[in-house]
Amino acid sequence: MLSKNQLGFLYMFLSVCAFSIMDLIVKWSDTYPLGEVLFFRGFFGVLFYFFIIPKQRVKNFYYTKRAGLHFLRCLFGLIALIAIFIALRNLPLATVVSISFAAPIFTTIFSIFFLSEKVGFYRWLAVFVGFFGIIIITEPGFSSLNIYYIYPIIFCLGLSYVAIAIRQLSTTEPVWLISLNFSAAITIVSLFTIPFGWIMPNVQDLFLLSLIGVFGGVANLWLSQSYKFSEVSLVTPLKYLALVFAIIFGYFIWDEVPTIKTLSGALLVIISSIIIFRREIILKKQVSVPRHD
Repeated sequence: MLSKNQLGFLYMFLSVCAFSIMDLIVKWSDTYPLGEVLFFRGFFGVLFYFFIIPKQRVKNFYYTKRAGLHFLRCLFGLIALIAIFIALRNLPLATVVSISFAAPIFTTIFSIFFLSEKVGFYRWLAVFVGFFGIIIITEPGFSSLNIYYIYPIIFCLGLSYVAIAIRQLSTTEPVWLISLNFSAAITIVSLFTIPFGWIMPNVQDLFLLSLIGVFGGVANLWLSQSYKFSEVSLVTPLKYLALVFAIIFGYFIWDEVPTIKTLSGALLVIISSIIIFRREIILKKQVSVPRHD
């Protein structure tokens, strides 16, 4: 019988694997219109979540008192999703994954404005280290400017607000409803892109495209389960296995070899994220310690 921490590790590992496979299929799908790929991500995500709706909520599964916050979560989630899909199609897999690790950096900054959190010296240090890592990876400059580098950064910005919105929603809303609404929003928005192009997939491609939605839905569920069973500080480092998978997939499938620049920048971004997560855990423990004065 596995302990709670071991279950947390297992769910996090499975989540990373599922997200990595989803990224792989999205990168492969570059011959299909972006809107069509979004449709498969949303529609099959909706189907997946319908199977896990509790019986007592089947008749009123859509009910919520926080529609406005759900809307904002879906809006920024869509911006993030579209940005990461564009990035995966146009940049090396390891580069996209490396920059995406910077999301906690932007979350730290946004938490000041949206959650009125106080950010101390160590977390500000982590923010600057992380930004330096992003600069190393993207190497901004007009002589070698690649416009597609902006998309993983847009993804980080969108995901950062999503993280804050989910943190607020999860105090009253079940995880499945938050994810179901997002998948439904993806599906609805993608339908408006049909006039701009739709390629009828063959049976094999149809199966692979549907897996984008299935793996996306399963990955989010496993991620939530991981945080449910184990402390965030214990399981979060496993997220960085995604870079290992990205390097392996990129090398063997697309002959992509990550540069020293990418790996060095990724290391700084990862160190930055670990500092942020550790400081959050320390601060939570300090708050929870009872006073005896």
